[in-house]
Amino acid sequence: MSGILAFFKASPAVRPRGGFNEKAFRLLRWRTFLAMTVAYVMFYVCRLSFTVAKSALVDLGLTPTDLGVIGSAMFFTYAIGKLVNGFLADHANVVRFMAFGLLLSAIMNLMMGVTTNVVLLTLFWGINGWAQSMGVGPCAVSLARWYGDQERGTFYGIWSTAHNIGEAMTYIVIAAVIAGFGWHAGYLTTAVLGAVGIVLILFLMCDSPQSAGYPAMSPQEEDDTQASGSVLKKQLFSLRNPALWTLALASAFMYVDRYAINSWGIFFLQQAKHYTTLEASGIVGVNAIAGIAGTLIAGVLSDRFFSNNRSIMAALIGMLNLAGLALILWFPRHYYSDIFAMVLFGASIGALTCFLGGLIAVDISSKKAAGAALGTIGIASYVGAGVGEFITGVIISKTSVIEAGQTLYNFHALSIFWVATGLASVLMSCITAAIVIRRNSLRHSVSA
Repeated sequence: MSGILAFFKASPAVRPRGGFNEKAFRLLRWRTFLAMTVAYVMFYVCRLSFTVAKSALVDLGLTPTDLGVIGSAMFFTYAIGKLVNGFLADHANVVRFMAFGLLLSAIMNLMMGVTTNVVLLTLFWGINGWAQSMGVGPCAVSLARWYGDQERGTFYGIWSTAHNIGEAMTYIVIAAVIAGFGWHAGYLTTAVLGAVGIVLILFLMCDSPQSAGYPAMSPQEEDDTQASGSVLKKQLFSLRNPALWTLALASAFMYVDRYAINSWGIFFLQQAKHYTTLEASGIVGVNAIAGIAGTLIAGVLSDRFFSNNRSIMAALIGMLNLAGLALILWFPRHYYSDIFAMVLFGASIGALTCFLGGLIAVDISSKKAAGAALGTIGIASYVGAGVGEFITGVIISKTSVIEAGQTLYNFHALSIFWVATGLASVLMSCITAAIVIRRNSLRHSVSA
């Protein structure tokens, strides 16, 4: 057991070799960042393979209920694992930690491709959820270790596009493989792509600047904080920051609206605005594309104007998100206005997922507790998504009526609920910004 723990432990700091070589440092940092980002794309492919295999599994005799049980196993293990593994990632060698998570995920995908037994599929997919939670924490920790406050937003934004790229690769590449060669080949291809990510992690990533003989990115970070006790102390201290908890609430409310459109957007456009399935899918599909642009632009702008308090920018973006959501819900049907509304919603929700879902947590916490902060936000976000999904289903059921054998849906109450959660997220972002301003003011007054 001690040998296993030693394997995952963060690399110790080494003495600088011949002074600071800025060119070599930047090359190493870029190499680490690109390897981490591409590898996280592969994490996402390993996470979504089951989604594109569902139709084939139904043809083999699995029921929609079976698929729901299998899918929910990942949801629960991922939510809990994101918290636990976030705390562990702060203590870990992120290269080995992340590589092991992707290895476990690739193996589970291989196992998914050799059986149609519901119990085994649920077990394998649940383990995959835990393995998936070993990806995001190390990425946040690596970004905190390698980038300072004035540039982290830009690189965090670029890294966040891995979500969208991974989705696109799954829906195009893996879906094409399944269509041409069957669901077994789809899972095998996913596992191979996971193996590619593992190679990138092990051969191109570096644990931290200190482990390569360079100074820490933050002057507050000293070598002796590598000790496990010191890291744990910083994690517990970060949990005492009220801004972390108001940020968690802001993210939880935002995730309600994020999954409202992801899960129910097509249904809403079909029932409320009478679009066809193809038309509704096309409109909602704009959401993911706009999210890439929104994340990149917001990350760069936050470094330029709001690096000391990104919560202010998050509140402003939240208002834009509310405007897009209101247009979708209350503006009369018009194809191009609905496309515009979805662009506005998608671009802003992409930026908010980046900011509220992780970047601000890293900013306001000790860089030695980045994984713990991200894990706290992560579990709050997915609890919000789950509760929002449940309430949405209840409201739709309670407000629908049957006339002449046809079910009619009234989305008035549901629209108010979705907009109210958006307003709550903006309010929590403003409160977070106020807390950060006050804490920064107190810190400056003490240092003066």
